[in-house]
Amino acid sequence: MKVSTKWLQDYVDLKVDPAQLAEKIERTAVEVDEEYRLADGLKKIVVGYVKSKRPHPDSDHLNICQVDIGQKDLLQIVCGAPNLAADKKVIVALPGARIAGNVKIKRSKMRGEVSEGMICSLQEIGFADGVVPKKFADGIYFLPADAKLGETVFSYLGMDESIIDLDVTPNRADMLSMRGTATELAAIYDKQTHFTHPQIVEEAPEKTADLLQVTVDSKLAPTYLVRIIKNVTLKASPLWLQKRLWNAGVRPINNVVDVTNYILLDYGQPLHSFDYDQIAGQQLTVRLAEPNEKLQTLDEQERQLRPGKDIVIADTQGAVALAGTMGGLRTAVSDQTTTIALEAAVFDSTRVRQTARRHNLHSEASMRFERGINQSTVAEALDAAAMLIAKLGDGQLTKEILTASLTEPEPVTVITSLGKINHVLGTTLSVTTVKDIFKRLGFEVSTSATDFTVVIPPSRWDISIPADLIEEVARIYGYDNLPATLPTSVLVPGHYTYRQRIIRQTCQLLESAGLDQAISYGLTNKVKASRFMLEPSAATELNFPMSSDRTTARMNLISGLLDDVAYNVARKVENVALYEEGRVFYRQADQTRPREVEHVAGALTGEFALGNWHESSSKVDFFVTKGIVEFLLKSLGIEKVRFIKAVEHDDMHPGRTADIYLGEQFIGFVGEVHPTICEEYGIKRTYVFEIDLQQVIETPKHEERYQPISKYPAITRDVALAVDQSVENAEITNCFYDHGGKYLQSVQLFDVYQGSKLSSNKKSLAYKLTYQAQDTTLSDEQVNLDFERVLQRVEEKFAAVVR
Repeated sequence: MKVSTKWLQDYVDLKVDPAQLAEKIERTAVEVDEEYRLADGLKKIVVGYVKSKRPHPDSDHLNICQVDIGQKDLLQIVCGAPNLAADKKVIVALPGARIAGNVKIKRSKMRGEVSEGMICSLQEIGFADGVVPKKFADGIYFLPADAKLGETVFSYLGMDESIIDLDVTPNRADMLSMRGTATELAAIYDKQTHFTHPQIVEEAPEKTADLLQVTVDSKLAPTYLVRIIKNVTLKASPLWLQKRLWNAGVRPINNVVDVTNYILLDYGQPLHSFDYDQIAGQQLTVRLAEPNEKLQTLDEQERQLRPGKDIVIADTQGAVALAGTMGGLRTAVSDQTTTIALEAAVFDSTRVRQTARRHNLHSEASMRFERGINQSTVAEALDAAAMLIAKLGDGQLTKEILTASLTEPEPVTVITSLGKINHVLGTTLSVTTVKDIFKRLGFEVSTSATDFTVVIPPSRWDISIPADLIEEVARIYGYDNLPATLPTSVLVPGHYTYRQRIIRQTCQLLESAGLDQAISYGLTNKVKASRFMLEPSAATELNFPMSSDRTTARMNLISGLLDDVAYNVARKVENVALYEEGRVFYRQADQTRPREVEHVAGALTGEFALGNWHESSSKVDFFVTKGIVEFLLKSLGIEKVRFIKAVEHDDMHPGRTADIYLGEQFIGFVGEVHPTICEEYGIKRTYVFEIDLQQVIETPKHEERYQPISKYPAITRDVALAVDQSVENAEITNCFYDHGGKYLQSVQLFDVYQGSKLSSNKKSLAYKLTYQAQDTTLSDEQVNLDFERVLQRVEEKFAAVVR
């Protein structure tokens, strides 16, 4: 909602800097996207008068103009606009001017002719394409005849007005109107509003009800009012109205359409105008769409209506408008229109929202109907629009409003107490202060001791419970004025629970085994959800699924992994190894809510290890997959795991599947997916496993104990031994470990020599021995003693000679 501060001044006296006003709105009411003026950054753009024009001698589309800007000499400006005409006042950017995009205008030559400036279109001085009147969309803009030569154009075009762009939340739909915003600001700044209210003083003797018959289903349209304006002349709106519209982001079209948009912005009340003469039978009916009914809307698209769903307004020939969303082309106002049937209504918000979403027709009107409108001003908005159309179009109102349905809004009464308000806000407000806040908001309030009985006006339909009133007090009192206290709590070190540790360890182990993590949807279709199950279960189906592929809560993880495998294979990724940890949903037939169980599953296809120049590739098979499962369970400390041939899994290969048992308890299976399933997914031979991780978590585990790395320095000794060719390295290494002493940590063979310096039946093996203690720094004497002892043992056992 783009709010003009100048328009606001018509309703509430606010002498506040626009930037400060925007900040106050954001702190108190709704978010502000930006605050700006179209004139910001522009300069030396003035009113000019085209005295004459002549064709450029070297161009078929350029014209040479003599332009008067109120100075002694005329300016010569070359312009190529197709609608350029003499005796018109135009927008002139002088040499040195800055126009939109920070473009600087210079004195230049265009095909040999001097151009001392630029005649501008609205877009060239910063107007968005969507708000420029269609008459001037492809050319320059003509200023009013009373514009003074040489003056800046900003005030004539409304570019000097500050605009505050509000991001209105759904609960504050009252601020989707200028009057609603003015009421809010009056409450914030403790000011009085001064709204004008239309008074019909002249009507034709002919009654509206005699010209049109309207039948309404009050459930679809609780309020439906119509006025008729006769002898209307369609023409361009006056500049003051056009300025208000384009500053609000709306394109001016003609005086009738512009008035309905103006009232929409002013009151927040959507209106629709029909060409009265195009209404078949002079009858309108508000009803639901019928089977096979179609409507060509104002955007010239033919739409298939949903029977029993879409609210339509119909005449005797069929639908002429989608209620609250968009009008129909057949009864649209055109240049030949002379009589207007003007509608103001309140429609079923739920149906309007569903229709707008179904037909992708989200409009300013539908947004307001969805969020709510002020039902107490429907008739007033209709009168204001009808009077303005009659005034601008030289028309005449028929007598009285045609009331097809009318629901008077009932005031909402909310009771709260001073104690409750102060308790929630942490304040010590008095009865007088709170009562004053309610009055500033326009609420009727009565007090009894410290209790407040508050009557909410129809303009604030978002308030219905005591918590809403407390929020209003906090807003108007000022969030910055509320006392701030730090929460009191005991700080404890954070840590994972046992369950979380096992789950994270499971993921780490599978990743270390070469699998990548996948995250699949928790919802799938009923067929896929019912496959690969570890236990019998009823399906958990959604009442309102988001699509036909996401109707049922999953009862296995493998189906989602097979979708991921198929996705990769379809994109030429042949080698896939994925795992997923997540929950499946089991339910007994007599249960409403399913039981959530932690599972882990994997899916592998293609090659598990790629080959290279000295190693062949390793394809995924049953034993590779089984080995991953064994590695996982063993690393988690699970003992007594058994694998038993399985034949009861319909979705698995009967000869290549094994059930996994923990003692006597079934916890999962591993094997090859049935070829028919692989064919369905469009994948090659694929191996999977799925394990009930919940049972693994609950099973007692054999914990491994690890010794920390020593923080003390290590000492190394190198030795080369000449031994017979028949002596193996492993034998010598084991001897070092067996007799090297308690400080020997590692033995490393780092060189083997056979050559002319040794006899033919001998070889030289060079070793590095590393000594390190866990609790002290070793001395050379301690290491030398152990080293000499083990060397002596090696020499004796292998007839080795130290080189």
